[in-house]
Amino acid sequence: MAKPEISIEFFPPQTSEGDEKLRATRDKLARLKPAFFSVTYGAGGSTRERTFATVKDIAAQGFEAAPHLSCIGSTRAGIREILADYTAAGIRRIVALRGDLPSGVGDPGEFRYANELVEFIRAETGDRFRIEVAAYPEWHPQARSPQDDLQAFKRKVDAGANSAITQYFYNAEAYLHYVDAVRAMGLDTPIVPGIMPIVSFYKLARFSDACGAEIPRWMRRKFESYGDDTESIRAFGLDVVTALCERLLANGAPGLHFYSMNQSGLTTAICERLKLV
Repeated sequence: MAKPEISIEFFPPQTSEGDEKLRATRDKLARLKPAFFSVTYGAGGSTRERTFATVKDIAAQGFEAAPHLSCIGSTRAGIREILADYTAAGIRRIVALRGDLPSGVGDPGEFRYANELVEFIRAETGDRFRIEVAAYPEWHPQARSPQDDLQAFKRKVDAGANSAITQYFYNAEAYLHYVDAVRAMGLDTPIVPGIMPIVSFYKLARFSDACGAEIPRWMRRKFESYGDDTESIRAFGLDVVTALCERLLANGAPGLHFYSMNQSGLTTAICERLKLV
């Protein structure tokens, strides 16, 4: 049985001090031998230059870098220019997303959906890039129905996506059901579960409520019972996420994509528990 593939996500730092901290974090996480490090892209391309700088820095150190690229609020000419920059920098993998419009901006640009971005990347660059897209085991919060969300995923695959990374979740059944539903449509696309280690329950709860990721009631109640006991929260979160990863891998997940929040400790601890180091 092949060793599961690990990948790790960063967000681009805003300061030179943040750059140094991220390099130190990246060096610690490098011993996990991830297949790639991905770098997020702000709403409407708001972090375009910082994303590119972070990606180039990762690639310069000999690691595979996968920039996120969102299309909402963008033009074809703008995306073409970005693709040319990444081609010149030797980048071979892109995470293609619809993304969000910045607050207060009403023009969606020349793309409406991620499948249009995937189609455009393929038309412009052929097979140069391995394209990752997003998947939503608990359904996209703006989807009219689960079936509509599955059809949206199929359109991305039909447009040329190679594989998918899911939004984070804590209910393994949601992922397993989603994969079964995708397979029932005749798609064999690898679907890698997105894993969010738990540093702060209250921050996680706010973020989850905003993005539509469910924290199961039993987990919420347990976390709430710890109050401000950060050590207990960290220990319980580590147990919960490790058990989730074990179940996903045992049921055929092709790998794990960690949302690191630019920190190394919890991702490393989980991988050590899973004997993936």
